[in-house]
Amino acid sequence: MAEARRVVVKVGSSSLTTASGGLDADRVDALVDVLAKSRDGGRREIVLVSSGAIAAGLSPLGLVRRPKDLARQQAAASVGQGLLVARYTASFARYGVRVGQVLLTSDDMARRAHHRNASRTLDQLLAMGALPVVNENDTVATDEIRFGDNDRLAALVAHLVHADLLVLLSDVDGLYDGDPAKPGTSRIDEVTGPADMAHVEIGSAGKAGVGTGGMVTKVEAARIAAAAGIPVVLTSASQAGDALAGRATGTYFHRTGRRSADRLLWLQHASEPRGALTLDEGAVRAVVQGRKSLLPAGIAAVEGEFTAGDPVELRDAEGRAVARGLVNFDAKEIPMLIGRSTRDLARELGPAYEREVVHRDDLVLLHG
Repeated sequence: MAEARRVVVKVGSSSLTTASGGLDADRVDALVDVLAKSRDGGRREIVLVSSGAIAAGLSPLGLVRRPKDLARQQAAASVGQGLLVARYTASFARYGVRVGQVLLTSDDMARRAHHRNASRTLDQLLAMGALPVVNENDTVATDEIRFGDNDRLAALVAHLVHADLLVLLSDVDGLYDGDPAKPGTSRIDEVTGPADMAHVEIGSAGKAGVGTGGMVTKVEAARIAAAAGIPVVLTSASQAGDALAGRATGTYFHRTGRRSADRLLWLQHASEPRGALTLDEGAVRAVVQGRKSLLPAGIAAVEGEFTAGDPVELRDAEGRAVARGLVNFDAKEIPMLIGRSTRDLARELGPAYEREVVHRDDLVLLHG
């Protein structure tokens, strides 16, 4: 951990704000102190994924608790995001560190051009010595394109920037084998794979009541990052310094897989299918076993309303999702393509129809 040159750190609302809303300047400053010092004069690069925009906007708008409806959440985020970044900007300025704001939606990340642009922006910010502060773009994200929690966003950002380490900061000092508030439970120091989690009971709510996550989302984020070849430390915000210095703290999740194509990880974990294509038996075999593109001839049925470029689910005849991919045609075009060869379609409809419905480079298999 101490050798990690590029680190993504995620901090939740409960570590930055009070339950009634509003930023706690002392908490923000304490976190910034740790992050600024751990940069080691610029020899280590840090990307901060920070929640807190909605929570920070509650008090200024006269809201006593986090609203349940999306419109008021977005209003709170609009007010709170400016306050959050202003606070970080002022706090990091004490160390001469420039902050850059990056707001993302999952829809941005599944699409090839947007994904590439986000990657370039983050790399350039780091190359110029700035510290990116990343958050979900709550103000414009719809229900369909929301990450839903910044833990998962942090895991995907860690993969996007090719991080050496992901540090998830919580209001609990690690993963416990039960409710940490109850006697007889103990902290799990290391997770080497799914078997280590088999008998763990995980709670779902944060203490402060201002966030959306909880231990469930943190463990899921750790699983995503570890499977993508990135080790993870889960600990409390008060022990961030120990985690970044490589001292034993919290729960350490070992790598369980290797790095894969960036965008496919986003497609698998961050996209919400807008529709579904049912495949015949041969197409299922070609896509799953042969890792081939999906051609019109292999489609048996279509459902949902989607446009070209949207993520769709690929299902077998029993309705099981076997893959997810970015579709090259609108939903209304698919019925006239079903079961036909690309050669026939090109002859009848033109050369634009002599192509895959889902290209294999835009497709990820779903296991289990």
